[in-house]
Amino acid sequence: MRYAIYFTPRQDEPLARIAANWLGRDPFGAATRPVEAVGELSAAEVAFHTASARRYGFHATLKAPFRLAPNETEASLRAALDDFAEATPVVTIPRLVVSQIDGFFALVPEGPLPALNRFADDVVRDFDRFRAPLSEAEIERRSPDSLKPAEFRNLCQWGYPYVFETFRFHMTLSGRASPQESPRLRLAIDSLFAQVLQKPVPVDALTLFVETEPGAPFMVLSHHALGRRPARKTA
Repeated sequence: MRYAIYFTPRQDEPLARIAANWLGRDPFGAATRPVEAVGELSAAEVAFHTASARRYGFHATLKAPFRLAPNETEASLRAALDDFAEATPVVTIPRLVVSQIDGFFALVPEGPLPALNRFADDVVRDFDRFRAPLSEAEIERRSPDSLKPAEFRNLCQWGYPYVFETFRFHMTLSGRASPQESPRLRLAIDSLFAQVLQKPVPVDALTLFVETEPGAPFMVLSHHALGRRPARKTA
């Protein structure tokens, strides 16, 4: 069993509903749903391009999937999430835009947001005590030879290559697309998300996801609203 600490909008928010329809799965519920044709993309093409993202559900990674440390429990993790969330203020993203990162499409902030990066850094640090060390097999699955030195260092120290200086907030919408496929995929995503992306997105909760067994879909286990106590102090 693995856990992950993500940001995802509440289930009833328009962005969450549109993303669930696009990916063909709502991580708040167990059932998948048939995807629909979008623009020039057939339903089969949408299903193909969203297959890898579907298992994880619509989210932004804050603390990447991890096995629990031997001295921790699910209850202790959820209690720590409550404490962290209650003392952490909401961070608002003025606007998300569609971007292509290393071949896959995702929603990213339109401009730099230092407060969002600090928030992500705090999550990585504060919850690392709950993470069991990576096994050699888990490290190998990350293709360490392809990582830059800072990414490999992060993988070994924090369990994930893309934290701190290599972090980039993103909410994945597809797998990698070829240069030939990308224009049609981009048009479909733009047409589906254009209206909802006109509004700011508050990062207003931490959501604990769980993978009950290897290869199982990640599901929402608990939702922890931010900002219910005075802001926590950080160095």
